[in-house]
Amino acid sequence: MSNLSIGITGNDRLLAGDMEQRKVFAGQIEQSSVDHIFIADHVSFHTGMGMDAMVNAATLTTMMPTMTVMLGVYLLALRHPVPVARQLSSLSISAPGRIVFGVGIGGEDRREMEICGVDPSRRGVHTNHSLQALRGLMTGKPTSHDCDFFKFTDAVIKPAPEPEIPILIGGRSEAAIQRTANYGDGWLSVWVSPDRFGSAVQQITDLAGEREVGWTHGLQLWCGIGENARESVAKGMEGFYRVPFEKFERYTPYGTPVEIAEFLSAYVTRGARILNIEPRGGSIEEAIDAVSEVSDILHREFPDF
Repeated sequence: MSNLSIGITGNDRLLAGDMEQRKVFAGQIEQSSVDHIFIADHVSFHTGMGMDAMVNAATLTTMMPTMTVMLGVYLLALRHPVPVARQLSSLSISAPGRIVFGVGIGGEDRREMEICGVDPSRRGVHTNHSLQALRGLMTGKPTSHDCDFFKFTDAVIKPAPEPEIPILIGGRSEAAIQRTANYGDGWLSVWVSPDRFGSAVQQITDLAGEREVGWTHGLQLWCGIGENARESVAKGMEGFYRVPFEKFERYTPYGTPVEIAEFLSAYVTRGARILNIEPRGGSIEEAIDAVSEVSDILHREFPDF
């Protein structure tokens, strides 16, 4: 995914309900200018809601055999890295070259961590160990790891994914940036300004030192479309994150596809090559059309990407 790739969320209308109607939505996306699908991951978020990104990735790669699917972001610390490596290997066999693995530490709901046996205050260092272990496991070679969170010796997961599955690190903290430099193939940012995005991209390169990485950085965002664009996206974000929309507004475009593309172009010029868009407003058909138009505009504006 080194080129510019515009994605739309794989929402419930694709993942639940009548299969024939789901196929209609999937077909509309495949025939549009949308480049990839991305999906969230939670075990038990706030009211007990959740979505297992591995299961949903398997579903979507089967329903949409030409699309890349990004897990963005997967709460890796809530799972043991050995079975995660097996799941990624299995996905790679089924959909080679069409999986991108985004990893985050979560934390908006501390109880989600606690019920999975994870100390919320240590979820960052837990994720670091999981990433280190996972990197070894995905080579297909015997891998061992011994830390406060898990221990295993000479675990082997074959076949190793071919091509390799890119790992993007989500977050906007200094720890997330350091985590990207240490373990990632790119950064998946959220709620940052274009200037902060650009400076963080350079910071990651500097922190990585002698690590040779073909960096692919991205941005995850919500946007509002349709007649009541601001109201639609504000309602969606407040309902999900349980904080006032004003805290997100400066990072959240709303309006016409032209206005949204103009907002995003500032990030592309600063190094963003993956844009994950969660549209709110109108019908699912209108949302797909809006993200497709945003993609068309940005690909025209940046033909070299």
